[in-house]
Amino acid sequence: MALIVLAADKGSPGVTTAAVALAAVWPRRALLAETDPAGGDLVYRSAAAHGGMLNPNTGMLSIAATARRGLVPDQLWDHVQPLSGGLEVLVGLGIAEQAAGLAGLWPTLGSAFAQLGDSPTAPADVIADCGRISGDTPVVDLFQHAALVLLISRTEPEAIARVRDRAAALSTKLHGGPRGAASLGTPFIGVVLIADPNNSGKLVNQVNDMLVHAQTGARVVGTLAEDPAGAEQLAGRKRGRLDKSMLIRSARKVTSDLYQQYGAAWTVPSQAQQGYQGQAPGQPGPAGHVGQPGHAGGQPGHAGAGR
Repeated sequence: MALIVLAADKGSPGVTTAAVALAAVWPRRALLAETDPAGGDLVYRSAAAHGGMLNPNTGMLSIAATARRGLVPDQLWDHVQPLSGGLEVLVGLGIAEQAAGLAGLWPTLGSAFAQLGDSPTAPADVIADCGRISGDTPVVDLFQHAALVLLISRTEPEAIARVRDRAAALSTKLHGGPRGAASLGTPFIGVVLIADPNNSGKLVNQVNDMLVHAQTGARVVGTLAEDPAGAEQLAGRKRGRLDKSMLIRSARKVTSDLYQQYGAAWTVPSQAQQGYQGQAPGQPGPAGHVGQPGHAGGQPGHAGAGR
């Protein structure tokens, strides 16, 4: 199993919406971690499984004290809260000033996230919503532990230019320099475009050409539908068949493609996985099977989105 990081360069392209959508349809157990140093959104937008508010003090804020004494991956579950739709989350910081409590701990957290897949009792992939990043953003220290770094971008010319430049900068930081098509580095840097489904194919080709020409080593790995109604359903602000929305259908396609290309490298300890699948009814299952009971079946408040 693996750590998958989502981030953006500037603006509000929908990183949180993308992170929640991908986690909600992830084919294995997924833990969504709000790791944006500027603060998280879910505590303000989402209901907890018990029907009340999420506890803002349980999540990234509470894990800071634990991590300073060393962090065993299974300890992450002590700080997780389930949303009303079943998605398991590490709630983000309340305000940017609280990020000082995580100073120096990002590599420790990244290592624990990446190793959670090797847990003998509760393995999971971690999808980390890192929000907007820049050259001095400390959360970038997570990236060296990731299997995939996914940059989220809209398709306006200025947005595409920024994601190209950010991919090039990350390639230099993570891989030691620019890379051509034949020398993709680890972690792999991918781009997910938020696009009109009717025009996505042409845009993917154009952006890929730009990324190759700039020797970023990055590639477009998929597109998420620009679907405001689906995003409202995902955030619990609008009722409807979430599993039928363009947003969720496109998220399924992205996760399927990612697994087809990279999933073989994300091994699952067979004994641990069997134990997890054998949980008693009513226990949290693999978060993310949209439309199944106890998960993201279009119930209001099951997940937050918007950034």
